[in-house]
Amino acid sequence: MTYQLGLIGYPIHHSLSPWIHQQFLAKSGLEGTYSIMEISPEDSFETELGKLKRKGLSGFNVTLPFKKKIIPWLDGIDHHAESIGAVNTVVVKDGKWIGYNTDGIGYFTALKNKFPELCADSDIRIMIIGAGGAARGIYYSLITNGFSHVDIANRTRDNAKSIADLNNSSRSSAVFNLSDAQNNIGNYDLIIQTSSIGMKPNEGRVIVSAEDVKSGSVVSDIIYQPIHTTFLTQAEQAGAYIHYGHTMLLYQAQAAFQLWTNQLVPVGKMDQELQSILEGR
Repeated sequence: MTYQLGLIGYPIHHSLSPWIHQQFLAKSGLEGTYSIMEISPEDSFETELGKLKRKGLSGFNVTLPFKKKIIPWLDGIDHHAESIGAVNTVVVKDGKWIGYNTDGIGYFTALKNKFPELCADSDIRIMIIGAGGAARGIYYSLITNGFSHVDIANRTRDNAKSIADLNNSSRSSAVFNLSDAQNNIGNYDLIIQTSSIGMKPNEGRVIVSAEDVKSGSVVSDIIYQPIHTTFLTQAEQAGAYIHYGHTMLLYQAQAAFQLWTNQLVPVGKMDQELQSILEGR
């Protein structure tokens, strides 16, 4: 079997997903291709999806701005993706499109590989900054893995509240604005920056300052271009351990590849190789 895989989104010409999945194909000994299939927001989404249907794809990834928009066009959706309200992976099975979300799984796997002791303590205090699709996936993954203190900060409290509503456990999550996040950032063991603030070409910006994080805490930024954001630089200078965003990209791709092929391909040294590629950009 030859796998026909790809990515839809906009803009995605810079994406490293083709490199990652070509590595997985080679490591698994499977034949296939992974293509960029950019869809402009100015194009008819229905027309472009019709073209994809005719391509005979084995599966594809979905990124911004289509993670929610794709849902009505699916033939089925995994319960995790349905709960999160966003899809980043589509599996084509018997001609039907089935939606999944591997963002949260990818993030948690990356974090656990880097900081296993931190992830073994379900009582750590966690703050997620931002309330977009990635934040939803990460929050849902943390809650379902048993973490009981996960708070959310965002410019608009309503968006953060909609994420907190995913929590069906006995422990509720605090929701606050960015000013409160700044004032309380030193009280957390893990801070996860999920917004696009600080991404190229606006590298110098931060959504809140990380200068007051607790020494010995872990600070994570899911942005990977640049790989070492200003937010991470501030955290490192404050004595925190830092966690790069490219690892989430890698492990969510690993989970997607497994859904398509039923093969869990070891990442091996791809973490370091991907970091080298990003540092050279």
